Amino acid sequence: MTRIIGGQAAAVRLEVPPRGTRPTSDKVREAMFSTLDSAFELDGARVLDLYAGTGALGLEALSRGAESVVLVEKSEQASRLLRANARAVSRQLPRASASVETSAVARWLARGIGEFDLVFIDPPYDVATATVHAELELLLPLLSPDALVVVERSSRSDAIEAPEGYALWRQKDYGETVLRYFELASR
Repeated sequence: MTRIIGGQAAAVRLEVPPRGTRPTSDKVREAMFSTLDSAFELDGARVLDLYAGTGALGLEALSRGAESVVLVEKSEQASRLLRANARAVSRQLPRASASVETSAVARWLARGIGEFDLVFIDPPYDVATATVHAELELLLPLLSPDALVVVERSSRSDAIEAPEGYALWRQKDYGETVLRYFELASR
């Protein structure tokens, strides 16, 4: 069972597609948000969740005080459940905004819409590191000056080096999962 673990929408259950998604575990999500709480102001943040799947990361941020979240997911089936999850969480948060975009990540980023303070990139583990690196480059013009980008990958994947414009702020390993936190290099 996947659920929101903190904030105003804590305990809201999230629907999970029968296959094709790998929701971030509660343990890793709790550790991620503990790290964010110590160094990042979630209140009022504009969040982007790429490869959203169930929306667990973006909706967790919304529950913990973010102003808005854009959830990008290319699978039609996952997007349908994602919309239901966004509605379930939004019922608990009348002032927050959640929107779902059914699109491939690179195509959505190329549109260049919005400015974001916090971005989650949690692709399927079989997505090539080079693809994630290219998406980080496309993302750069959409980031606010104090933005933070969290990339979740398998510990077996090639390490993602900070593309030009980014600096690695922190890295945390949780068994099979590695979280890399990037900030803007000019920060």
